[in-house]
This record gives sequence, structure tokens and C-alpha cells, in this order.
Amino acid sequence: MIDFPPRLRARPDLPPTDLRSPARFLLWLMRIQPGLIGLGALAGLVWFLPPALAPYAVGRAIDRGILAGDTRATVLWCVALFVAIGIGTTTGILWHTLVVRTWLVTLYGTMELVVAKVAELGHVLPRRTPTGEVLSVSSGDSDVFGAVLEVTERTIAALGAFLLLVWLMISTSPKLGLIVLVSSPLLVASSFFLLRPLHQAQEVERKRSSELTGRVTDIVAGLRILRGIGGEETFGTNYAAQSQLTRQAGVATGTWQGVHEMAAGRLTIGQLVSFFGYAVFLLWPIQTFFECVQRWATGLVSARKAITLLSLRSPWVEPEHPAQIVDGDLVDPVSGLTVRMGRLTALVSALPDDSAALADRLGRYLPRSEAPPEDVSSEEFKGRAAKRERARRMAERAAIAARDAEIAHREWGVTLGGTDLSAFRIYDVRRHIAVCETSAMLFAGSLQRNVDPRGTATREQAEEALRTACAEDVYDALPDGWQGEVEERGRGLSGGQRQRVALARALLAEPPVMLLVEPTSAVDAHTEARIAARVTQHRRGRTTLVTTASPLWLRHADEVALLVDGKVVVTGRHEELLARSTAYRDVVARGMETTPLEEVLSDV
Repeated sequence: MIDFPPRLRARPDLPPTDLRSPARFLLWLMRIQPGLIGLGALAGLVWFLPPALAPYAVGRAIDRGILAGDTRATVLWCVALFVAIGIGTTTGILWHTLVVRTWLVTLYGTMELVVAKVAELGHVLPRRTPTGEVLSVSSGDSDVFGAVLEVTERTIAALGAFLLLVWLMISTSPKLGLIVLVSSPLLVASSFFLLRPLHQAQEVERKRSSELTGRVTDIVAGLRILRGIGGEETFGTNYAAQSQLTRQAGVATGTWQGVHEMAAGRLTIGQLVSFFGYAVFLLWPIQTFFECVQRWATGLVSARKAITLLSLRSPWVEPEHPAQIVDGDLVDPVSGLTVRMGRLTALVSALPDDSAALADRLGRYLPRSEAPPEDVSSEEFKGRAAKRERARRMAERAAIAARDAEIAHREWGVTLGGTDLSAFRIYDVRRHIAVCETSAMLFAGSLQRNVDPRGTATREQAEEALRTACAEDVYDALPDGWQGEVEERGRGLSGGQRQRVALARALLAEPPVMLLVEPTSAVDAHTEARIAARVTQHRRGRTTLVTTASPLWLRHADEVALLVDGKVVVTGRHEELLARSTAYRDVVARGMETTPLEEVLSDV
């Protein structure tokens, strides 16, 4: 069974994700795998039946074998008991396999939904919801959904076994059978008064976990999300105590009623033994019913968070008649910057954030903003205050989304080949114009997957990109070369190594227009000089913009533009601007103070 991970969304026959309510979302997770759920429930039922029917076989062996002095009947019923045990053991293995499969399909399927949403929203996602919330849904809530479906399968099987036992008991003793049939549902129903505090406890736990994850992900990536605030344990302790009291009362009642029926001649000794066996077994289905209620209460909390994330929509609207994207000059009239087609342009600014913001604009990315407000914590607000604060924060998130949509829907203002970027499909813009930032991430996996995530490049092309980015030392440092494992976020690599691997990945994509934002800010001057020379040669004849104040890059640029307060104030060659622009010299001279330029270039 290849379920690592299953390709749920690749199947064209799957219904669209039902995000109308938490319960509907959980039911949708069941609907996308009906065969697996049905087989699991059927296997679970067969697994439940042997221990359910074992008391019946023991009672028959006593009445028809031992008390009647019939050795053959005793042996036959004992053999039947062992056969039932064998069937239960075999079916239990099959049932466990199906349950694990269901769990994995649900877990990985939820992860796939989250990844698809992340890919759809891209840089918009952190503007909509905190990063910790995304990680919690993917790594924590997905596991909760697997547990919900597992206990649901088991509950269906337990219900079947429960009904079979009730039938056997009613057929043997209608009075005792009716007592069990009536009292068991009442026992389950009595647990519902605990659901509200349980639900609130789960809300607190879920919120704390999300907040903790959001903080931890900024410090140490990959740590297991901490859960278990105490709500479930409190409910479990109360339930354990209550269930023991219920069990004691049930045993006392059953004993008195059973002895009374036997004394009246309506029950045999074997049947009474069977009834005791039935009573012991019934604790298992009833416990499963309680567990199902608890798991669904937890699952509804997680589902509410999941549908909040999965309901997010991209602000981009595809043009009704999209234009065909073509090469040409990339022009921003607001700043006055023109990136000439087929040339290397350098953008210099005293404030790197200004040049990075302009690069985002050229790539049609929304302006950078603060993270959205966190969800309401039950520790900070309670009762009506929590509802008011939650409404206020949701309104704030909605306002951010509305502003983003307003910006995304209007004419963008940057043109490529004389056509505004809003006239192109956003997918075409992303493929044609690549923005490589210093914050580009590496992911857990092989070096090959990090450099060539699509797996479309040849080895020679990948090696050339790695050499151009001066990242050969990363290849040499990994024991297995291209198949060497890179840890999540590139832990184990230096900042300069991570930056160079990300640069190699961008170069391998071969975009017609490439915007490099401070591509060598974390490397030493000698390595920077080699990268600048190699990237210039590699990108010769294609449109490239580099935001930097380093003379090691500027000397290679066909044109340099100085950005002041968001406006281009002067353009020209590096040597020309050094001679005639004081403002340019003031900015660039900062990069010439640490290591003399001639000393660096002598090693290149």
C-alpha cells in the first residue's frame, strides 16, 4: 500500500472540498475514501465479533457439555471458541492495516490541501493568517482528522457488535436484553453535558498550540508542536471515575437481575455465565462510543481552524482576455526605473528595503505589510469580551484582504514590453519574472531536490547552476553529493551557503527576467566577486536586475540606477556615476571600505 503520501487532489473524480462547516469538512474527508472506510468498518466488525460471541460459546459449553456430561459437545464448543479467536486475531491484523491506511490518507491528504493552498496564495498567505496557524493545521490537525476517521470506523464496528449482542440477550432473556438496550444509549447520552467544557478546553489547547508553534518556528524549525494543555486529561479523569461508578452500578444491577431470572427458571447457569461475559464485553463498545464523542469534539475544533485556512482566496483576478506575454523593457513609471531587455541593470539605494520593495513591485507582488492579528486567546479574553475581540480581529483581517484585493484588481502600473502586468495571467508573470530574495528558503530533502525541485534539469545544467552560484563547496561537504540530505531550512549550512544554493535554484529556472535582491549579502568579498562575474556571464543577453550597493556587482552592470526616496535620480555606468554623482559615491563607498577592490579582483 503506497500511501506516503497519497495523491488525493490528483484524482479528477474527487468532490470539491466542503468548507461550509466543521462537521461537513470531516464528513467530506470520509466521502473521499468511502471504500476504505467501508472495508475498515467491516473488518472492525469481524474483529469485534469473536470476543462478542465468545461468552455465547462458553455458555453453550457449560450447558450442553459440562453440565450434561457430553464430552464431545464440550470439545466442539471449545474448538469453536478457538476458531473464533483465530479469526479475530487474523482480522485484527487486517483491520489495523486498513485503519493505518485511512489515517495516512487523511493525514497526508490534509497536508496536501494545505500545501496546495500555500502554493495558491504564495506571499499573500502570511498576510492572511499567522505562520503558526498554517503549521498547526498541517502537522497537528491533520493527525487529529486521522484519529477522528479511525474512531468512526471503530464505532461503526462496535455498534454492529453491540446490536448483535443485544439481539442475543433479548432472544435469551428479553428483560435483561431490554435493560441493556435502554441503559446503554442513556449512558452515552449522559456524557453530552461534558461536551461543552471539553469543547472549550480544546479551543484553549488548540489556540495555545498555534501560538507556541508560531513562536517556535521563528527560532528552531522542525520541533514537534507541543500539545496537551490539560483539557483532555481533565475530561479523561472525570470520565474514568464516572465510568467506574457506572460499571459498579451496572454489575450490581445485572447480578441481582441475573440471579433472580435463574432462580425463576428462566435462565440456565451457562446462560447466566454468558450474560456476565456479554456485560464485560459491552464495556468495550460503550468505551468506543465515548471515545468517538471525545474525538469528534476535538476534530470539530481542528476542522474549524482548517476551513478558516482553506477558505482563504487569492486576491488576484485573471484578466478576461489575457495578453500574450513577450520580452521587452520592464518599466516602472512611478519610480522612473527602466530595466532594459537583455541587459544587466543594477539598482543602488542607501536603504535596501526601498530597493527590495521596488523589486517586489516589478515582480507584481503585493507591498510588504505587518503580519495579521493572532486569534483570540482564552487567557486574554473570556465570554462576551472574547467574542467582541474575535470579531474585531476578524474585521481587521478582512480589511487587509479587502485592501489587497483592491490593489490586485486595479491596473498595476508596471509594464513589460509596453503592456501592463495586470493584462497577463499571474501564472505567466511568475514564470516570466523571477524574484530571488535573501529570505528564500531551503527544504528538507536532497541537494538535488533543493536545486531542481521540479526535476526537469539535466545533471550538466544543475552542475552549471551550482558552479555559477559558487556553491560547489555545499556539494563537496555533503557525503552523498547530489543525494546528500539538506535539513529543513538548510540547518547545518552557513548563511552564505544557504544563499548560494537558493541562487543556484533561481538560475536553474532560467527565467527570461530575473530580479536578484541582495544576492550576495551573506558571502565574503572574494566569493562575491566570483559570483558577480559568473552570473553576469551566465545571464548575458537576458534581462537581469540586481539590487546591491557592492562595487563588485556594479562594475559588471550595463546600467546602474540610484534610488532615493523611491525615485530614480540618476543613471549611467558605474565609473561615470562615481565621477559625477556625490550621492552615488556616498552610497557605494560604504562597500569599498572593508576590502580594497583591487585586492579582491586580483583573486578572481
